[in-house]
Amino acid sequence: MFTGIIETMGIVADARPGGGNLELTIQSPLASELKIDQSVSHNGVCLTVTSVEADRYTTVAVAETLQKTNIGALRPGQAVNLERAMVFNSRIDGHIVQGHVDGTGVCRSVEPQDGSWVFRFGFDPSFAPLIVEKGSICLNGISLTVFDIADDAFSVAIIPYTFEHTNIRHLQPGDPVNLEFDILGKYVARQLQTQAKPSLTT
Repeated sequence: MFTGIIETMGIVADARPGGGNLELTIQSPLASELKIDQSVSHNGVCLTVTSVEADRYTTVAVAETLQKTNIGALRPGQAVNLERAMVFNSRIDGHIVQGHVDGTGVCRSVEPQDGSWVFRFGFDPSFAPLIVEKGSICLNGISLTVFDIADDAFSVAIIPYTFEHTNIRHLQPGDPVNLEFDILGKYVARQLQTQAKPSLTT
């Protein structure tokens, strides 16, 4: 479980396919504090630490993860947003994030706004019921507030701190991003879906 508040960025040191999986070696200042079997959010994807050595650690993304996220596109030298699992005795500054990405979206535009930036993203319209105006979304692991919602797109405003301390500053139109919709919205949508089904009892 995460909050969507990025702790730091790591650098992909190596990306090695193995069968249907991808083993990643990440160089990060967090490495010395990690232990094997810990969960770490990588661009919003929860992956398990499999080994740690000095300032690097390894983790493995399985085929299911590669199919639903942009993790498979990572290459050596690229920056990745990192967050360790939340601690429940401190403030939750973002929102509850599972690290279970629902799918990918696409950056449509980036507009400077005299000190901030507005990013526009497209997404699969089937997820439209899970997003609300001024609600939360997790984008590449970053907890953000959405606005200007359409059936297949939304915008987010990025402040200078987020721009400088996450890899969102590298995004260009056409780039894929990982999206995790708010878990509360998923439960509500599921409940409504269940209630809408005809009863089998007489």
